[in-house]
Amino acid sequence: MELTGAEVITHFLHDEGVEYVFGYPGGAVLHIYDALYRQDKVKHILARHEQGAVHAADGYARSCGKPGVALVTSGPGATNAVTGIATAYMDSIPLIVITGQVPTPLIGNDAFQEVDTVGITRSCVKHNFLVTDVNDLASTLKKAFVIATTGRPGPVVIDVPKDITGFKTEYSYPESVDIRSYHAVPTAPTSKIEQAVEMMLEANRPVFYTGGGVIIGNASAQLTELAHKLHIPVTNTSMGLGGFPATDDQFIGMLGMHGNYEANMAMHNTDLLIAIGARFDDRVTGNIEKFCPQAKIIHIDIDPSSISKNVQVDLPLVGGVYDILSSLLAKIGDSVEKESKQRMSSWWSDINNWRKEDCLSYKNEGGVIHPQFVLEQLYEVTNGEAFVTSDVGQHQMFAAQYYKFDKPRHWINSGGLGTMGFGLPAAIGAQFAHPDATVCTVTGDGSIQMNIQELATCQEFALPLKIINLNNGYLGMVRQWQEFFYEKRYSEVTLERNHQPDFVKLAESYGHIGMQIKDPDDVRGALEEAFAMKDRLVFMDFITNPEENVYPMVPAGAGLNEMILI
Repeated sequence: MELTGAEVITHFLHDEGVEYVFGYPGGAVLHIYDALYRQDKVKHILARHEQGAVHAADGYARSCGKPGVALVTSGPGATNAVTGIATAYMDSIPLIVITGQVPTPLIGNDAFQEVDTVGITRSCVKHNFLVTDVNDLASTLKKAFVIATTGRPGPVVIDVPKDITGFKTEYSYPESVDIRSYHAVPTAPTSKIEQAVEMMLEANRPVFYTGGGVIIGNASAQLTELAHKLHIPVTNTSMGLGGFPATDDQFIGMLGMHGNYEANMAMHNTDLLIAIGARFDDRVTGNIEKFCPQAKIIHIDIDPSSISKNVQVDLPLVGGVYDILSSLLAKIGDSVEKESKQRMSSWWSDINNWRKEDCLSYKNEGGVIHPQFVLEQLYEVTNGEAFVTSDVGQHQMFAAQYYKFDKPRHWINSGGLGTMGFGLPAAIGAQFAHPDATVCTVTGDGSIQMNIQELATCQEFALPLKIINLNNGYLGMVRQWQEFFYEKRYSEVTLERNHQPDFVKLAESYGHIGMQIKDPDDVRGALEEAFAMKDRLVFMDFITNPEENVYPMVPAGAGLNEMILI
């Protein structure tokens, strides 16, 4: 059938199985918005800012594993989307971002609302396209989805000039496409699988260090089975939380800058580090020269460019995490569990001694609300089953430390880029992906104001999100660094309460319910009351201890064994 380019886009998205497009209109995409208006199969979700639209598509993708789709206009629409694109890129999230562009004859003429979107986004996408022929539009869309969702996932930008969306072409859904030189999933050779098994069966102090790749690769069950068979301790990065059950006895907590004492000490003393779907980020390794000084390292990752990029490894296994862990399980068999448990007994004795440090203990006193207490109560009230998004800062780390994630895709945060303003729109995406689930955002008084306009989107679509605002009157994590390393010179981090909005009234002005909680005795009751309101968004403004710090902490330049404890 013959369709305009705009109609090709809407038909393709439906044929590809896309249910939601998160976006914001503008002149260069008016043909596309008109085509969306004239159909009812693909639903458009109107964000109130392009950054919010891309974060919402991101949250949708993280929570359900399907690619998120965003649509923005040219010029400032595209540049407003860049932060969301970069956020997804750093965390390997499959996104398709369709950007409008000025008509083809005007490209390069500094036309109204023209920017070089391909050039601007080149460094923070897995790939991008500029469509110059309407006859290539359908195949380009298919290539974008293939690239975004295979191998190491990531965002793909498709820049579409306005005239292309008005031209007509014959359309049929491309079931497959050939992408020259793109090989999505390498396969680890059998000899290396056998070598890895041998190393794991000989190690006396092994550790599984696992990241977001386990979740993205849908390999949580395989990781859990492998850890149980070999009786090896498991530590997660922030991106990997939920990839192994947090309530499992073999889980030793998150590692890294604000990781558990036992996790970091195990990393420092291990003789075999098995890294799975993790990229040896600087917030995990601390000082590279002091990282795992006694260990041989096996690195399992789908991306060959991640191998030995930051830390030299001894055995790389390049391929899909699901396939490699399945191959390891098949090779190990079922007869090693008893012997492994005996061999690991001394190692577990060391770990349990480190656990006695009780590094996450805190003094819940002083008549003030401690953020740790709020997160503990949130976990209990939601039975650990909520989808929890976060912004970036101290509240993010408290959530990672005190909310026990037993399932993958329930912890949704900006790990690599550290994007303030991510939490609320990401929760919007997660709620659309799981309309009957409990979805909440843990945020702070600095972060929430970055994209607070998305409360309007929540009202339009009656999204019953629960917002937990840990209001300490500071940009908390920056203040903590200034306290530790800048002799308490609090430069531009104080958010004076008389200069802050009344968050209760602000929430109410958007049509939602607002609560302010000042007394620690009221925390549990407020949470229970809020979560009992299944059909309303509730904004809970918890006035917390203003100078609370996140512990443990590995200072910059230190090793994982050189933590600051309370």
